[in-house]
Amino acid sequence: MPKADHTALHLFVVSLRCDYSCKYCQVSRQTDDKLAYDMSQETADRSLDFVFKSPSPAIKIEFQGGEPLLNFPIIRYVVEKAKERNREYGKDLQFVITTNMSLLTDEVLAFCLAHDIHLSTSLDGPEDLHNRNRPRPGRNGHQLTVEGIKKAQAVLGRDKVGALMTTTEASLSRVREIIDMYLALGIDGIFLRPLSPYGFAIKNRQAEKYNVDRWFEFYKEGLDYVLEINRQGHLFVELYASLIINKIFSPFGTGYVDLQSPSGMAISAIVYNYDGDIYAADEARMLAEMGEKKFRLGNVYQDNYEDVMTSDILLDTLEATLAESAPMCNDCGFLPYCGTDPVYHYATQKDAVGHKAFSGFCSKNMKIFRHIFTLLQDDPEARKILLSWVRP
Repeated sequence: MPKADHTALHLFVVSLRCDYSCKYCQVSRQTDDKLAYDMSQETADRSLDFVFKSPSPAIKIEFQGGEPLLNFPIIRYVVEKAKERNREYGKDLQFVITTNMSLLTDEVLAFCLAHDIHLSTSLDGPEDLHNRNRPRPGRNGHQLTVEGIKKAQAVLGRDKVGALMTTTEASLSRVREIIDMYLALGIDGIFLRPLSPYGFAIKNRQAEKYNVDRWFEFYKEGLDYVLEINRQGHLFVELYASLIINKIFSPFGTGYVDLQSPSGMAISAIVYNYDGDIYAADEARMLAEMGEKKFRLGNVYQDNYEDVMTSDILLDTLEATLAESAPMCNDCGFLPYCGTDPVYHYATQKDAVGHKAFSGFCSKNMKIFRHIFTLLQDDPEARKILLSWVRP
């Protein structure tokens, strides 16, 4: 019997400390002097025990923060220990470090090169916009990010370096400039992401500064510009549209947690916090930092893998997030392509299923689905470009 593919993605929150003070930070970061918010070797070892219990033949360990490079010794430790353990298991083992690039050194890059580690960073656009969204002491965050991307591309290769942006109120009129920044750095795709209702994005009221309608106008303009770039002969992808196109036309799953039914929580990805707490999704960990631990599955010091993966918390959530039986989802024409986000709905409505008529998640997806299906039906050139994004 072939083994199941879940759970393939394992997120290690190796530190909550960060040298940035982003107003929209979703993870309730800590200042970079608070060592109590770092993962220890013992916690890392116990988390690896869970990782190698996964039946998935492919394992990706992603290091998150805070700024994970503030605890680089534990990253080095986890990578080396994981590879050592994997001699017994023979899994396809991959690593990703999510970093703001400010602490990227020759030592870190040499280690990444030696162990085939990918880097993912945050890039919100041109210098003034990025530094406004993501302030740090010295006001040189954009400079450090761009220099880090270029250096990492030169050492690791362009395909090993990715970037994500977050849409703030200041971003809404500047989508073309944001995309141009990605093009200038040789990055071949962009994920046009709205703010999420967690952490400092709530405490600083950033998530209230625009609604879904206004964000969708930003998204629509951005996707249209991406299609224009492709018409000019340059392959460039809007990554969320690509996920949806693959849901529509590909026989293979996307692995994207928010487009799965039931939810991909713990089935696709699981999170080991710096203190050993285990969460069903990264957003669940973010919600916990706000004081709500509804989606906490256990702790590596107190629970075993079998108990965590068969816990009532997880199984009840998966049952509740089967879109085919959810009110208003079960008769929606977009049901085969959509998914559920119980953490978002709990954060905004105090209910894991959520009332879809009042759901920003639902409204956002329906607007995007309608736009993409309209393009597929009415614009042959756009259809050809979108279909080129389907994975073989």
